[in-house]
Amino acid sequence: MMVQNFCYKTFIRKGWKFINNVPQDLKSFVLIGAPHTSNYDFFAAMAIAGFMKKNARFVIKNEWVKFPFSLVMKPLGAYGLDRDRIKASQGLNTTDLMADLFVKEKDLVLMITPEGTRRSNNRWKTGFYYVAEKAQVPIVLGFADYSKKVLGLGMVIYPHDFNSDMKAIMDFYRSIKGKVPASFQLDSRFV
Repeated sequence: MMVQNFCYKTFIRKGWKFINNVPQDLKSFVLIGAPHTSNYDFFAAMAIAGFMKKNARFVIKNEWVKFPFSLVMKPLGAYGLDRDRIKASQGLNTTDLMADLFVKEKDLVLMITPEGTRRSNNRWKTGFYYVAEKAQVPIVLGFADYSKKVLGLGMVIYPHDFNSDMKAIMDFYRSIKGKVPASFQLDSRFV
């Protein structure tokens, strides 16, 4: 939480504004973050986590939560995803493991970057949607608009119809500018 609070206060000092459209009583959700166009977006995500003051976590390769990296990554909210466990299991997949985190932890905010890369990508990874559906939690649209120096928590979506929900997500992100605007694309399947 210390790094998250530091990032939050740093963004405030640099003139950024924070927006929160999430009802106060909403404790658990999948938080997607876009545009993801720069390594600097990690600090924006940490600032949002500090702003929320919730149990904000993210998933990375299991190797990054082993010593000595664990000393930094775990306090930042990292969960290690054990891909060998997925390969060895019968029928278990990444979305199942991520949805199970909501059973293991009360009041969890799971942060995911749906673009899956910092490069231009017109086909987003949609696993975040299925994680939310399986965990029976909503999706919150997190953002960092570098052109307006605004970041925060936007629209709340309760998964009910994949195609219309994805179109609503694309509409939300349409006018938001990332740090490297040329590296951001909406998912062309839903525009």
